[in-house]
Amino acid sequence: MTAPDSFEAFVVARQAALLRTAYLLTGHAQDAEDLVQMALVKVVPHWRRIADDPEPYLRRVLVRENISRWRRRRWREVTSDALPEVLAESPDHDDLLWVRAALAELSPRQRAVVVLRYYEDRTEAETADLLGISVGTVKSHARDAVARLRAGLVREPAERT
Repeated sequence: MTAPDSFEAFVVARQAALLRTAYLLTGHAQDAEDLVQMALVKVVPHWRRIADDPEPYLRRVLVRENISRWRRRRWREVTSDALPEVLAESPDHDDLLWVRAALAELSPRQRAVVVLRYYEDRTEAETADLLGISVGTVKSHARDAVARLRAGLVREPAERT
């Protein structure tokens, strides 16, 4: 299989998973699509070298591009009085909103650690390698992020019904 063919096959096979991960990193469907596209554009020139196992390299590019994107945009954010559209209806819609709000409170690196460790089920070592940080930093970010998430998701019994 030639390099362009293997790249196309990889993208077709892994697009949904990449979009899910990007969505968890960004919190917005449109930003997730942009992030995946940027990451794929950056990966193409290196495809021959990484074609045997492109997933770790691409995940690292996704995470780093998300952090770079966040750094570029954080000073230019504009508040809006219009709420974003809801992506899907679910029986636990309120829970989904609470989880999204709690994830939005995390720093980009904490969010990346949570997504890689708990959503993608990566080991601490894999997460550290993907983010280019030490295993100890992954552990402390995960601990702090989970504590912040728990604090953000605590509800009074009256609110649960």
